[in-house]
Amino acid sequence: MINRSELNTEKQNKKSNNIDSMSILNILSTINEEDHTISFAVKKAIPSIEKAVKFSLESISTGGRVFYIGAGTSGRLGVLDASEIPPTFSVEKNKFIGLIAGGDKALTISIEGAEDNRETIIKELKSYKLNKKDTLIGISCSGAAAYVVSGLEYANKTGSKTVYLVTNPKPYFMTDVDTIIHVDTGAEIVTGSTRMKAGTATKMVLNMISTATMIKLGKVYGNLMVDLMAINKKLMDRGTRIVSQVTGSDYINSKKILLKANRSVKSAIVMQYLDCSLGEAEKEIEKSNGYLSKIIKLKK
Repeated sequence: MINRSELNTEKQNKKSNNIDSMSILNILSTINEEDHTISFAVKKAIPSIEKAVKFSLESISTGGRVFYIGAGTSGRLGVLDASEIPPTFSVEKNKFIGLIAGGDKALTISIEGAEDNRETIIKELKSYKLNKKDTLIGISCSGAAAYVVSGLEYANKTGSKTVYLVTNPKPYFMTDVDTIIHVDTGAEIVTGSTRMKAGTATKMVLNMISTATMIKLGKVYGNLMVDLMAINKKLMDRGTRIVSQVTGSDYINSKKILLKANRSVKSAIVMQYLDCSLGEAEKEIEKSNGYLSKIIKLKK
């Protein structure tokens, strides 16, 4: 049996020793005070997060993919981040892939022992034909999940770039990787409950990796979500406002252009900006590799 007692995330937090006798207000205040420490822990890890972004960017730019693998909370957060990329940035569904120990069932139900299975992840990665163009990010708060370590070891053999994300000073099980992201979140308010600070830090880091990658791929203009597909009323309104803001057109006309552009915000902007058809706009976007700033700069 693995003795995890020396891991920071398994130690008792002195600030919450008597939390069971606190008032609700004091419980919440104590949790909140500890949550304030998370962003500082993430900040210290920015140099290694930057390396992960560069790997991710290279993979997506050259036709590769980014894989998140994890167990329990770590796996669920990886699947969550991967699933939000396509609708947010109009990226193909197979570019960011989240895999969780125990499979999709583990997203809602705890699958006991799944994180200790070394063979499952190898079979999964083989089915995806993991290769040297890809980046694999193994997520494990303790670094003790055999599922994650095994996946990282297999990825190394394929030539994929590898990133190890842990929320302790060092992983319990070390393996060769291209970079390690250490986010030392310390002892949890409820001892060992890594769904709390460690989970929050993990989500922050994954958001940073995927969002920075998308920004550098031209999926954002200024800070506007210009690769948005307006597939519902909320997004139609947001998309219309973005088209209006970038082109200077009024709301009503911007909405008409967006509909003509098959609800593609980026296409609608180019159509309005260059006074061209949807087909011509799509060609211009392809020529600029999707970077709206290049089209607007040339027009100016």
